[in-house]
Amino acid sequence: MSGDGGAGAYLVGRGIADITGEPAECGMLGYGKAYQQTKGLHTRLRSRAFVIADEASGRRLLLSINDLPMVFDSVHREVLARLGREYGGMYRDENVVITATHTHCGPGGYSHHRLYNSNTGGFRPQTFAAIVDGILEAVERAHSDVAPSVLTVGHGELHDASSNRSRPAFDLNPAEDRAFFPDAIDPQTTVLAIQREGQVVGAINWFATHGTSMTNRNRLISSDNKGYAAYHWERLVEGVDYLAADGPSFISAFAQTNAGDMSPNLNHRPGSGPTEDEFENTRIIGRRQFEAAAAAIEAAAAIEGPVDYRITYVALSGVDVGAEFTGDGLPHRTSPGCGGASSFAGTDEGPGFKGFRQGRNPVWDGLSNQVWYRLSPKLRAAQTPKGVVVPGGLINRMVPFVQERVPVQLLRLGTLYLLAIPGEATIVAGLRLRRTVAAIVGAPIAHVLVAGYSNAYIHYVTTPEEYEAQRYEGGSTLFGRWELSAFQQAAAGLAKAMRDGKPADRGDPPPVISVPRAAKQVRDVDEAPPGRSVGDILTGSLPSYRPGEQVRIVVAGAHPNNDLRRGDTYLLVQFRDDVGWVRIADDGDWSTKFHWARRGKRLSEITITWDIPHDVRPGWYRLTYHGDARDDYGRLRPIEATSDEFEVRSG
Repeated sequence: MSGDGGAGAYLVGRGIADITGEPAECGMLGYGKAYQQTKGLHTRLRSRAFVIADEASGRRLLLSINDLPMVFDSVHREVLARLGREYGGMYRDENVVITATHTHCGPGGYSHHRLYNSNTGGFRPQTFAAIVDGILEAVERAHSDVAPSVLTVGHGELHDASSNRSRPAFDLNPAEDRAFFPDAIDPQTTVLAIQREGQVVGAINWFATHGTSMTNRNRLISSDNKGYAAYHWERLVEGVDYLAADGPSFISAFAQTNAGDMSPNLNHRPGSGPTEDEFENTRIIGRRQFEAAAAAIEAAAAIEGPVDYRITYVALSGVDVGAEFTGDGLPHRTSPGCGGASSFAGTDEGPGFKGFRQGRNPVWDGLSNQVWYRLSPKLRAAQTPKGVVVPGGLINRMVPFVQERVPVQLLRLGTLYLLAIPGEATIVAGLRLRRTVAAIVGAPIAHVLVAGYSNAYIHYVTTPEEYEAQRYEGGSTLFGRWELSAFQQAAAGLAKAMRDGKPADRGDPPPVISVPRAAKQVRDVDEAPPGRSVGDILTGSLPSYRPGEQVRIVVAGAHPNNDLRRGDTYLLVQFRDDVGWVRIADDGDWSTKFHWARRGKRLSEITITWDIPHDVRPGWYRLTYHGDARDDYGRLRPIEATSDEFEVRSG
């Protein structure tokens, strides 16, 4: 890949690592469905880190972009603590942003706030460790990779990878806001490219669409459309190898922006659009994001200017918001978090819970008017017309349920500004935040981006007008009608401090929360069916196949949570060349799937499939399974199973 080159004054490093959690019997995070427990692996989850330093001042930023459903304070706090121990004051809360791509098919249970562990049986130390260790490993690689680089920024538009899933709420916004998005989507795609010696060696893309191409019926770990976009771009570059010690030679990340009401399900049904196949939709929507990013690089221009950063902590449960940010010319106040009835109704991404619907819910609305709002006029002023189902502020008095004190962060990279917030902003909410910052720092609106899903998680951020509709997004705007206004006020403070070269009012960080109760997990001895041994192949491959067909083997395996094989693989697809067997795919590849099923109490049945690509080289192949079996004494021993050789004939 070639770039335009040009003079630059930045030092940039890139790193990537595996952050895949438990692929068996762990509740997935995002859809909130108890039945959506992991049963295998389609694509591994990755952390991609980028260190960007201003050569003149020495200031640096660390952008950590992760194939995760959300980033919680638990992860943010632990990563920062370990960075402090390793690097001193080089990486701190003010210059580090840890953000999620928002896949809904990743293992959960890694939050210290109880709400997000509701379908995992409690805290999952194994998944938490995989995430934190992988993020830090990616940072270490990026830190070691720092070298002089040229940075370019390009913009484009992408119109067929998102749709507005909450159009009735969007239509309540003023005409000026609606006119900015004539198709009710945010089509802007922005790419930051990293060049060395005229070659593009890394890229970060920002585009607004949800990580919900995979539905809540899926039980395989998946990085969803943004993960596929990154995977596809990295695989196009010769020499990419995720299992190599030094990582791939080109790293791309596809980050989120204001995707709160942006769905990749173009037909407004779960797993529908452009096709009726959720896997194919994931690939297509990811491919479209890649193509738009790659096209934007061609028109990218080199950026210059300082690296800068500010952070503040906002107690969203009680912010006094000035009249200049509220839209009605009056001051207002946010309230403790409340989950609304419509937040349980679900969206185009998938149905929610029975008895709830988007919009008005008469039973809950009436109950709120008769109880909550009668008891607390302040709550009424902040939360109406929400039908309160979950009084999060009240629950927080008993247990850490949802986060209330959160970081808001402004980063500057030359002419590019990132406002990192811990929520899912709708496109108009994002637009107002962008306008707030742009007006103060004097930047074009296209160069100010909202980096949602960053450093913590507080659900949705809607405009006051959208909030009135009480659709899913409004019901999930926990801190009420004036939540966006509170974020605008915080963003303005950061922007003014950055513009004037002054420190920002940091506020008070969130309190330290003790690690919650760990999920109860039984580690049984791994057994095989009668007359067989662990590691035996139960169903073998056929003698020959053609491109486009699927190879499938079934193995009497081991429970995959015995060893997550982070940075490794549960399976290999190998090709026999003149020297020996060469790996051509593993469990991080799109063409493979790793299925786990419990048979009886102690039997793990492993099914491995390989969808043979149409451009595969004819010849002899085999599949290999790798696992770790537990014996009667709790000890683990490696096991391996290899299929018979099979021929792939030319199409």
